[in-house]
Amino acid sequence: MARPRVVVTGANGVVGQVLCASLADEFDVVGVDLRRNGRKEIARVDMTRIRAAERALEGADVLIDLASAHWLQPWAKVYRNNIPAAWNALEAARRAGVRRVLSASSNHVTGLYERDEPYDRIVGGRYDGLDPARVRKIDTSMAVRPDSPYAVGKVMVEGAGRYYAESHGLSVICLRFGSLNAAGRPTEVRHFATLITHRDMIRLVRSCILAPADAPFRVFYGVSANTWRFWDIEDARREIGYEPRDDAEAWRKQFEVTSGTSATRRCNSLRRYVPNRLRTLCGRLR
Repeated sequence: MARPRVVVTGANGVVGQVLCASLADEFDVVGVDLRRNGRKEIARVDMTRIRAAERALEGADVLIDLASAHWLQPWAKVYRNNIPAAWNALEAARRAGVRRVLSASSNHVTGLYERDEPYDRIVGGRYDGLDPARVRKIDTSMAVRPDSPYAVGKVMVEGAGRYYAESHGLSVICLRFGSLNAAGRPTEVRHFATLITHRDMIRLVRSCILAPADAPFRVFYGVSANTWRFWDIEDARREIGYEPRDDAEAWRKQFEVTSGTSATRRCNSLRRYVPNRLRTLCGRLR
Protein backbone atom coordinates (compact mmCIF):
# COMPACT_ATOMS: atom_id res chain seq x y z
CA MET A 1 0.00 0.00 0.00
CA ALA A 2 1.36 3.41 -0.98
CA ARG A 3 2.31 5.71 1.86
CA PRO A 4 0.39 9.00 2.14
CA ARG A 5 2.15 11.80 0.28
CA VAL A 6 2.88 14.79 2.53
CA VAL A 7 4.07 18.05 0.99
CA VAL A 8 5.86 20.46 3.35
CA THR A 9 6.23 24.06 2.23
CA GLY A 10 8.86 26.22 3.89
CA ALA A 11 10.92 23.04 4.24
CA ASN A 12 14.19 24.91 4.78
CA GLY A 13 13.01 26.51 8.01
CA VAL A 14 13.64 25.00 11.42
CA VAL A 15 10.15 23.51 11.68
CA GLY A 16 10.25 22.26 8.10
CA GLN A 17 13.61 20.55 8.51
CA VAL A 18 12.53 18.80 11.70
CA LEU A 19 9.27 17.59 10.17
CA CYS A 20 10.76 16.43 6.87
CA ALA A 21 13.36 14.34 8.68
CA SER A 22 11.01 12.93 11.31
CA LEU A 23 7.98 12.09 9.16
CA ALA A 24 9.92 10.42 6.35
CA ASP A 25 9.82 6.98 7.97
CA GLU A 26 6.03 6.92 7.93
CA PHE A 27 5.03 9.13 5.01
CA ASP A 28 6.19 9.98 1.50
CA VAL A 29 7.49 13.45 2.37
CA VAL A 30 8.22 16.10 -0.27
CA GLY A 31 9.84 19.35 0.86
CA VAL A 32 9.50 22.57 -1.11
CA ASP A 33 10.82 26.06 -0.48
CA LEU A 34 11.58 29.29 -2.27
CA ARG A 35 15.30 28.60 -1.76
CA ARG A 36 17.07 25.28 -1.62
CA ASN A 37 20.03 26.51 0.46
CA GLY A 38 22.17 23.74 -0.94
CA ARG A 39 19.68 20.96 -0.13
CA LYS A 40 19.15 19.04 -3.36
CA GLU A 41 16.19 17.11 -1.94
CA ILE A 42 14.20 20.35 -1.68
CA ALA A 43 12.14 21.40 -4.70
CA ARG A 44 12.31 25.13 -5.47
CA VAL A 45 8.75 26.51 -5.47
CA ASP A 46 7.44 30.06 -5.15
CA MET A 47 4.10 29.64 -3.37
CA THR A 48 3.07 33.20 -4.24
CA ARG A 49 2.56 31.89 -7.80
CA ILE A 50 -0.59 29.79 -8.07
CA ARG A 51 0.60 27.64 -11.01
CA ALA A 52 3.76 26.73 -9.15
CA ALA A 53 1.71 25.90 -6.06
CA GLU A 54 -0.59 23.66 -8.11
CA ARG A 55 2.33 21.72 -9.58
CA ALA A 56 3.86 21.28 -6.12
CA LEU A 57 0.67 19.70 -4.76
CA GLU A 58 -0.04 17.23 -7.55
CA GLY A 59 -0.71 13.85 -5.98
CA ALA A 60 -0.51 15.16 -2.40
CA ASP A 61 -2.67 13.72 0.36
CA VAL A 62 -1.65 16.20 3.05
CA LEU A 63 -0.17 19.68 2.91
CA ILE A 64 1.82 21.13 5.80
CA ASP A 65 2.02 24.81 4.94
CA LEU A 66 4.91 26.54 6.71
CA ALA A 67 5.85 29.02 3.99
CA SER A 68 6.05 32.51 5.49
CA ALA A 69 8.56 35.20 6.27
CA HIS A 70 9.89 35.63 9.82
CA TRP A 71 7.58 37.06 12.46
CA LEU A 72 9.60 40.29 12.81
CA GLN A 73 9.06 41.25 9.17
CA PRO A 74 7.12 44.46 8.37
CA TRP A 75 3.61 44.52 6.95
CA ALA A 76 4.85 45.07 3.40
CA LYS A 77 6.63 41.70 3.49
CA VAL A 78 3.64 39.98 5.09
CA TYR A 79 1.32 41.48 2.48
CA ARG A 80 3.51 40.55 -0.51
CA ASN A 81 4.60 37.10 0.66
CA ASN A 82 2.81 35.47 3.59
CA ILE A 83 -0.80 36.17 2.68
CA PRO A 84 -0.69 35.27 -1.03
CA ALA A 85 1.46 32.19 -0.32
CA ALA A 86 -1.06 30.92 2.26
CA TRP A 87 -4.05 31.66 0.01
CA ASN A 88 -2.42 29.91 -2.95
CA ALA A 89 -1.62 26.90 -0.76
CA LEU A 90 -5.28 26.52 0.16
CA GLU A 91 -6.53 27.07 -3.40
CA ALA A 92 -3.98 24.69 -4.88
CA ALA A 93 -4.88 22.11 -2.25
CA ARG A 94 -8.55 22.44 -3.18
CA ARG A 95 -7.82 22.00 -6.87
CA ALA A 96 -5.51 19.03 -6.26
CA GLY A 97 -7.99 17.21 -4.02
CA VAL A 98 -5.70 17.27 -0.99
CA ARG A 99 -7.29 15.48 1.96
CA ARG A 100 -6.05 17.81 4.72
CA VAL A 101 -4.13 21.04 5.12
CA LEU A 102 -2.13 21.81 8.25
CA SER A 103 -1.62 25.55 8.24
CA ALA A 104 1.04 27.13 10.44
CA SER A 105 -0.58 29.88 12.44
CA SER A 106 1.21 31.35 15.45
CA ASN A 107 0.88 31.99 19.17
CA HIS A 108 1.41 35.64 18.23
CA VAL A 109 -2.24 35.93 17.10
CA THR A 110 -3.02 36.24 20.82
CA GLY A 111 0.31 37.76 21.77
CA LEU A 112 -1.07 40.95 23.33
CA TYR A 113 -2.58 38.96 26.19
CA GLU A 114 1.00 38.83 27.41
CA ARG A 115 0.69 42.49 28.38
CA ASP A 116 -1.93 41.50 30.95
CA GLU A 117 -1.67 39.96 34.40
CA PRO A 118 -0.64 37.25 35.09
CA TYR A 119 0.77 36.44 31.66
CA ASP A 120 3.21 39.37 31.64
CA ARG A 121 4.69 38.13 34.91
CA ILE A 122 4.96 34.57 33.64
CA VAL A 123 6.76 35.46 30.41
CA GLY A 124 9.09 37.66 32.45
CA GLY A 125 9.86 34.83 34.87
CA ARG A 126 8.31 36.65 37.85
CA TYR A 127 6.44 33.77 39.44
CA ASP A 128 6.16 34.95 43.07
CA GLY A 129 2.63 34.47 44.38
CA LEU A 130 1.45 32.61 41.28
CA ASP A 131 0.12 29.07 41.15
CA PRO A 132 0.44 27.66 37.62
CA ALA A 133 -2.55 25.39 38.22
CA ARG A 134 -4.77 28.42 38.88
CA VAL A 135 -3.72 30.53 35.90
CA ARG A 136 -6.52 30.84 33.38
CA LYS A 137 -5.52 29.23 30.11
CA ILE A 138 -5.93 31.19 26.88
CA ASP A 139 -8.06 29.07 24.54
CA THR A 140 -9.05 29.31 20.91
CA SER A 141 -12.54 30.63 21.74
CA MET A 142 -11.04 33.87 23.08
CA ALA A 143 -10.68 36.96 20.91
CA VAL A 144 -7.51 37.24 18.84
CA ARG A 145 -5.09 39.98 19.91
CA PRO A 146 -2.29 39.99 17.34
CA ASP A 147 0.98 41.51 18.50
CA SER A 148 2.64 42.30 15.15
CA PRO A 149 2.03 42.67 11.40
CA TYR A 150 3.07 39.03 11.08
CA ALA A 151 0.39 38.03 13.59
CA VAL A 152 -2.25 40.07 11.73
CA GLY A 153 -1.34 38.07 8.65
CA LYS A 154 -1.75 34.82 10.56
CA VAL A 155 -5.21 35.90 11.72
CA MET A 156 -6.10 36.38 8.06
CA VAL A 157 -4.69 32.94 7.24
CA GLU A 158 -6.92 31.36 9.90
CA GLY A 159 -9.88 33.16 8.34
CA ALA A 160 -8.94 31.85 4.91
CA GLY A 161 -8.68 28.35 6.32
CA ARG A 162 -12.20 28.55 7.75
CA TYR A 163 -13.50 29.86 4.43
CA TYR A 164 -12.01 26.94 2.49
CA ALA A 165 -13.26 24.45 5.06
CA GLU A 166 -16.83 25.72 5.19
CA SER A 167 -17.23 26.77 1.54
CA HIS A 168 -15.21 24.06 -0.22
CA GLY A 169 -15.15 21.15 2.24
CA LEU A 170 -11.37 21.22 2.62
CA SER A 171 -10.18 19.87 5.97
CA VAL A 172 -7.99 22.60 7.51
CA ILE A 173 -6.23 22.52 10.87
CA CYS A 174 -4.49 25.72 11.94
CA LEU A 175 -1.71 25.26 14.47
CA ARG A 176 -0.77 28.14 16.74
CA PHE A 177 2.77 26.97 17.32
CA GLY A 178 4.57 28.03 20.46
CA SER A 179 8.28 28.80 20.63
CA LEU A 180 10.36 26.37 18.63
CA ASN A 181 14.05 26.84 17.90
CA ALA A 182 16.93 24.85 16.49
CA ALA A 183 18.11 23.88 19.98
CA GLY A 184 14.72 22.46 20.96
CA ARG A 185 14.98 23.91 24.48
CA PRO A 186 14.46 27.25 26.27
CA THR A 187 16.84 30.00 25.22
CA GLU A 188 15.00 32.84 26.99
CA VAL A 189 12.78 33.13 30.06
CA ARG A 190 9.52 33.31 28.08
CA HIS A 191 10.18 29.86 26.66
CA PHE A 192 9.51 28.22 30.03
CA ALA A 193 5.86 28.93 29.27
CA THR A 194 5.79 28.86 25.48
CA LEU A 195 8.23 26.16 24.37
CA ILE A 196 7.25 23.35 22.05
CA THR A 197 10.03 20.83 21.72
CA HIS A 198 10.89 19.06 18.50
CA ARG A 199 9.47 15.81 19.86
CA ASP A 200 6.18 17.36 20.90
CA MET A 201 5.84 19.21 17.61
CA ILE A 202 6.23 15.92 15.77
CA ARG A 203 3.61 14.35 18.04
CA LEU A 204 1.21 17.21 17.34
CA VAL A 205 1.65 17.21 13.58
CA ARG A 206 1.40 13.45 13.34
CA SER A 207 -1.81 13.55 15.40
CA CYS A 208 -3.23 16.13 12.98
CA ILE A 209 -2.31 14.09 9.91
CA LEU A 210 -3.97 10.97 11.33
CA ALA A 211 -7.01 12.75 12.81
CA PRO A 212 -10.47 11.56 11.72
CA ALA A 213 -11.83 12.95 8.49
CA ASP A 214 -14.72 14.67 10.29
CA ALA A 215 -12.54 17.64 11.28
CA PRO A 216 -13.38 20.26 8.63
CA PHE A 217 -11.84 23.20 10.50
CA ARG A 218 -9.94 23.31 13.75
CA VAL A 219 -7.50 25.63 15.51
CA PHE A 220 -5.13 24.21 18.14
CA TYR A 221 -2.30 25.61 20.22
CA GLY A 222 0.98 23.80 19.80
CA VAL A 223 2.91 23.84 23.07
CA SER A 224 4.67 21.33 25.29
CA ALA A 225 3.44 20.22 28.73
CA ASN A 226 5.24 23.10 30.40
CA THR A 227 4.54 23.81 34.06
CA TRP A 228 3.97 27.50 33.25
CA ARG A 229 2.07 26.95 30.00
CA PHE A 230 -0.87 29.36 29.68
CA TRP A 231 -2.39 28.13 26.40
CA ASP A 232 -5.18 25.57 26.54
CA ILE A 233 -4.55 22.29 24.70
CA GLU A 234 -7.43 20.26 26.11
CA ASP A 235 -9.26 20.45 22.79
CA ALA A 236 -6.24 18.99 20.98
CA ARG A 237 -6.02 16.23 23.56
CA ARG A 238 -9.70 15.43 23.21
CA GLU A 239 -10.14 15.72 19.46
CA ILE A 240 -6.88 14.46 17.95
CA GLY A 241 -5.17 12.69 20.85
CA TYR A 242 -2.26 15.11 21.22
CA GLU A 243 -0.29 14.24 24.36
CA PRO A 244 2.80 16.40 24.88
CA ARG A 245 5.43 14.83 27.11
CA ASP A 246 8.13 17.45 27.53
CA ASP A 247 8.28 20.21 30.14
CA ALA A 248 10.60 23.20 29.73
CA GLU A 249 11.42 22.95 33.44
CA ALA A 250 13.73 20.07 32.58
CA TRP A 251 16.17 22.70 31.29
CA ARG A 252 15.71 25.26 34.09
CA LYS A 253 18.98 24.60 35.92
CA GLN A 254 21.00 24.46 32.71
CA PHE A 255 19.39 27.70 31.51
CA GLU A 256 20.11 29.53 34.77
CA VAL A 257 23.76 28.45 34.77
CA THR A 258 24.20 29.42 31.12
CA SER A 259 22.35 32.72 31.53
CA GLY A 260 24.36 33.61 34.60
CA THR A 261 27.63 32.90 32.82
CA SER A 262 26.58 34.97 29.81
CA ALA A 263 25.48 37.87 32.01
CA THR A 264 28.82 37.82 33.84
CA ARG A 265 30.73 37.90 30.56
CA ARG A 266 28.69 40.85 29.31
CA CYS A 267 29.19 42.64 32.59
CA ASN A 268 32.95 42.11 32.53
CA SER A 269 33.06 43.43 28.99
CA LEU A 270 31.18 46.57 30.02
CA ARG A 271 33.69 47.30 32.76
CA ARG A 272 36.11 48.61 30.13
CA TYR A 273 33.64 51.21 28.92
CA VAL A 274 31.33 52.32 31.71
CA PRO A 275 32.16 55.13 34.17
CA ASN A 276 33.59 54.20 37.55
CA ARG A 277 30.34 54.95 39.36
CA LEU A 278 28.58 52.20 37.37
CA ARG A 279 31.10 49.52 38.28
CA THR A 280 29.49 48.90 41.65
CA LEU A 281 26.16 48.26 39.94
CA CYS A 282 27.87 45.95 37.49
CA GLY A 283 29.33 44.03 40.38
CA ARG A 284 25.87 43.63 41.89
CA LEU A 285 24.48 42.30 38.64
CA ARG A 286 26.89 39.41 38.80
